[in-house]
Amino acid sequence: MATEQNSVDLVDGEIVRQFARAALLAALLGAAAPVSIPIPLSPVPITLQVLFVFLAGLVLGPVWGPTSILLYLAAGAIGLPVFSGMSAGLGVLVGNTAGYLWAYPLAAGLIGLMVHGDTDLRDPADVSLPVVIVALVAGTILIYGMGTGYMAWALELGMWEAISIGALLFIPGELLKIAAAIAIVKSGRIAPIQS
Repeated sequence: MATEQNSVDLVDGEIVRQFARAALLAALLGAAAPVSIPIPLSPVPITLQVLFVFLAGLVLGPVWGPTSILLYLAAGAIGLPVFSGMSAGLGVLVGNTAGYLWAYPLAAGLIGLMVHGDTDLRDPADVSLPVVIVALVAGTILIYGMGTGYMAWALELGMWEAISIGALLFIPGELLKIAAAIAIVKSGRIAPIQS
């Protein structure tokens, strides 16, 4: 009996490094799940997860940032308790606050595209502050737009009521997360892997 030997092409080292960084950021996003503060007026809790969505877009860019968030969503879908309040499962991905979760990869992609311009990553510490701020605000608007829109549909709320309980309450916290994301990337301690 003859044995056939074929060579296998190895995955490029840069792809392995980027995937490892995406997986690490997905793990950090999931690790933020216990930090979930319920608000009596809203079905949406206060979490730190949006900070990691910001970092995914800023550091990993428009391709690997959304990939990182999709890894996070997949982990939660298969039952790992990575969603707010240590929840998990497919039910969370179709529940009242699912719009926020599904907006995360889109926001990371938008932020990455606005900061990096394309798939060639640049150090976000070198990007002008106004560009970073506009990118983070745009990502925030996308997250809260999709989140409140979906919540309004799921809970049969009027749009103003959904915005009031699903977005306006969170503005001060989002401003702090934007400031924290800017401070982290402008410190120069975290930089994308250059091609």
